[in-house]
Amino acid sequence: MSRSDRRQQILEAFALMLEQSPGSRITTAALARQVGVSEAALYRHFPSKAKMIEGLIEFMEASIFTRITRILDEEAAAEGRCRNLLWLLLTFAERNPGFARLLAGDALQGETERLRLRMRQFFDRLETQLRQILREGGARGDFQEQAPPHASASLLLAVAEGRINQFVRSEFKIKPTVDWTSHWSTLSNAMFRAGV
Repeated sequence: MSRSDRRQQILEAFALMLEQSPGSRITTAALARQVGVSEAALYRHFPSKAKMIEGLIEFMEASIFTRITRILDEEAAAEGRCRNLLWLLLTFAERNPGFARLLAGDALQGETERLRLRMRQFFDRLETQLRQILREGGARGDFQEQAPPHASASLLLAVAEGRINQFVRSEFKIKPTVDWTSHWSTLSNAMFRAGV
């Protein structure tokens, strides 16, 4: 097996263990058993457990922000862009419960400050993207702003984060997309009044 294939296998096993053991901390010994290698072999591919988690975060960032770029190319209206961005985040978490634990911060308990900072940066980047969408939409007259873009972006992201936290807290029983159409309708009606 090539080095990159083994790295990928380790990351996939780690994400699966995060999913299968809600609320549990994953040790390198348990991960090595899951992959079928020694701990020393894990460390040949990743110098630390923190680097393994960072690898998962990098994968998540690349997956989500690549798709956000596609959303921005395909959807012109601010309301549609925001709706699709949040739907992307929620469906990613729902389809990848191990990553949902990272998004909720549950899998980062007891880990280094650098990893928690990495997750904060991820959410800051999402919020910045939402703010930009709202600013541009307001400038184009897509809608009549009900609140400043920073406040609206913060609210939208907080709702999505809350749904992901609920998913993790329920041990993946309450799906983040359940009733999302109704939730979005309420948010959209409050935030995106037709332009004048």
